[in-house]
Amino acid sequence: MSRKTALLGLFSALAIIFGYVELLIPTGIPGVKLGLANLAVLFILMRYSWREAALVSAVRIVVIGFLFTNVFSILYSLAGAALSLFVMTLLKRSPRFSVFGISMAGGIAHNAGQLLAAMVIVESASLVYYAPILLISGVVTGFLIGALTKEVLKRVR
Repeated sequence: MSRKTALLGLFSALAIIFGYVELLIPTGIPGVKLGLANLAVLFILMRYSWREAALVSAVRIVVIGFLFTNVFSILYSLAGAALSLFVMTLLKRSPRFSVFGISMAGGIAHNAGQLLAAMVIVESASLVYYAPILLISGVVTGFLIGALTKEVLKRVR
């Protein structure tokens, strides 16, 4: 139990650090980020369960939100993280999906959740025009995070 608690604390701290680093890296496209913090969440999901992954994700979102962004950013992130974690948890149960597929689906779902939250907050469905950009970025960043997570899973016992 104490080992698991320590690991959850470590990966929460890593997710916070990665989240902060993401804020410093301009992508050139509004709303598109590398998803580095999702490495910690995906690792915990693959190693433990959705409950622990949700805890790490929520801690990261709230800490980053209050320290470096704003309430709207927290809302968007929570919406994206919740949908992403739901989708990844479902796919993890199937032997047909690798960590790459789970991560890519999570990246797409995260962007979709944020887009849906934005459409509700601004009360306009016109934001849907941004969906193709978010879909592509979700696949690309999801693949990269999946590759990194696969390596971390191999190296951390």
